[in-house]
Amino acid sequence: MSETPKKPWDWSEPEWRSIVGRARAGRSLAPKAWPGGARCAVSLSFDADHETIPLRDSDESPMRISQGQYGARQGVPRIRALLDRHGVRASFFYPAVSALLHPAEVRAVAEEGHEIGIHSWIHEANTQLPPGVERELTMRAADTLEKVSGRRPVGIRTASWDFSVDTMNIVREMGLLYDSSLMGDDDPYELEVQGEATGIVELPPEWIRDDAVYFNMVRFSALRPYTPPSSVEEIFRAEFDGAYAEGGLFLLTMHPHVIGHRSRIVLLDRLVEYMKGRPGVWFGTHEEVARWCRAQAGMK
Repeated sequence: MSETPKKPWDWSEPEWRSIVGRARAGRSLAPKAWPGGARCAVSLSFDADHETIPLRDSDESPMRISQGQYGARQGVPRIRALLDRHGVRASFFYPAVSALLHPAEVRAVAEEGHEIGIHSWIHEANTQLPPGVERELTMRAADTLEKVSGRRPVGIRTASWDFSVDTMNIVREMGLLYDSSLMGDDDPYELEVQGEATGIVELPPEWIRDDAVYFNMVRFSALRPYTPPSSVEEIFRAEFDGAYAEGGLFLLTMHPHVIGHRSRIVLLDRLVEYMKGRPGVWFGTHEEVARWCRAQAGMK
C-alpha cells in the first residue's frame, strides 16, 4: 500500500529546499559589454511547432493541423525574408516531428546561418510523461535534428517551457551549452543544482515576450485573441527599451503560425527596424549569446 504524499505544509525544510534547488538561478552571466562594445543584445527566436500541437493532443482534426501547416507554408517564408532583409540571424527551435515533416525548411533555415535548437519530439509536456520517457525523446530529438540540419544542436527549449524535475539531469548528460526554458532573471545566468554550478547558461524567456499569449485562439474554448498587434508591438518595444537602458538582453519568442500572419509580421518588421535604429545594439543567435556570456565570465 503506497503512502499518501505529504501536503506542502508538512514538508520539512530540507524537502522544500531540495525542490527549490533542482534548477536554480546561480551567478549572473550578464556581460559588461556585448560584442563590438554593443550596449544591448537582441536574440530573436522562433518555435517552429507547425503541426505538432494538435498531434501532441491526439487531435486528428484537419482544421487544427492546417493551422500548423500555415506556419510552414506562409509563416516561415515571411520570417526568413524579414530576417534576410534586415541581415539578422535568429534561433529556430524545432520539435523533431516538425523537422521530419519539413526537412527542406530546416535545411534552408540552417544554410542561411540561423541556429537550430531542440524543442521536444512532438511538443510533449515533459511533466506528464512516464519516468524515463523524457530522456529517450530528447535524445532522439537531438539525433533527428542533427541528421536533418547537418549540425548537432547545442541548446534546448522545452516545449511550452515545461521543464520537469528530470530535465536538468538530461541537459547535463547531453552536455548542452544552454537552456532557454526558465525564467529566473531578465539576463543570462548560470544554472545551479542544489547550490552546485553546472556551467550551463540559462537564456531566460518570459510569457510577456511571447507572441502566442496575445494571439492564440482555440475553437471550442474560451481562448480568444484579445490584444491588437499594435499593443503587442508596444509591449515588446517597452521590454526592449528596458533591456537597452540596463545594457542587458532582449530575448523574444515567436511562433511562425502566430507571428507569420499578414497583420502581425509587420509589427515584427517595425520592431526590428526600431531596434536597429538604436546605437549599440547587437543581434545574435541564442548560441552566440551563450558563448559570449561564457567567455566573458571566464567559463571553459
